[in-house]
Amino acid sequence: MQKRLVQKIVADSSRPKLANFTHDRDLKNGKEEWLTPPEIIRAFGPFELDPCAPVKRPWETATNHFTIEDDGLAQPWSNLVFCNPPYGPKTGVWLARCAEHGNCLALVFARTDTKAFQNHVWPKATSLFFIAGRLSFYHANGKQGGTAGAPSVLIAYGPLADQRLRENKIIAGHYLQNQPAHPFGLRPQIQNN
Repeated sequence: MQKRLVQKIVADSSRPKLANFTHDRDLKNGKEEWLTPPEIIRAFGPFELDPCAPVKRPWETATNHFTIEDDGLAQPWSNLVFCNPPYGPKTGVWLARCAEHGNCLALVFARTDTKAFQNHVWPKATSLFFIAGRLSFYHANGKQGGTAGAPSVLIAYGPLADQRLRENKIIAGHYLQNQPAHPFGLRPQIQNN
C-alpha cells in the first residue's frame, strides 16, 4: 500500500501540493514561483528592487524588478531590496546575497534548522519577524492559493529593513532583534551586581 502512495507522489511531482498549498512550478526549466501576498508588500514597503519578481506580476512588489530572465543574482542591487527567493536548494545563495547587500528584507519559510538559516540568517541578520499563522501565497494569475506548508519569517539585513519590521502595525507576528556577534545569536543578559 505504501509503495503505491510513493509512486503516486512521484508521478504527481510536477505540480506538488503540500497540505492545501500548491504553487507554480516548472522543474524542466528550473522555475518555481511563489507570489508574495500583497498585504506583505503594503505593510513593509515600499521597496526599490525585487530581484526575484515573477515574469507576469498581478501587482508590483517594488519600483524595479528582475525576473528569472534577468538573473537577479547576477545584477547590481541598490537601496532597499525585497527578496522572496526561490524556495529550495538555492534559498541560501539568495540569503547570502541579501546579507552581502546589507539593505534587504527577505521572506522565507521559518525553517531555522536549515543550513541556509544557520549560515546566512543567525550570524548575519539584523532582526527577524516571525509571521503569526501561515501565509497564503498567490499564483501568477493573481489568485490566492491554499495555506503554505510551513510558517514564514521576514529577515531584515540592515537598519532600514529592521526599522520596517519594528514599526509594523499591520501584520501579526513576533519581532526578534538578532545579535549576530554574540554566540548563538542571543542577546546577552545584563548582570546587576
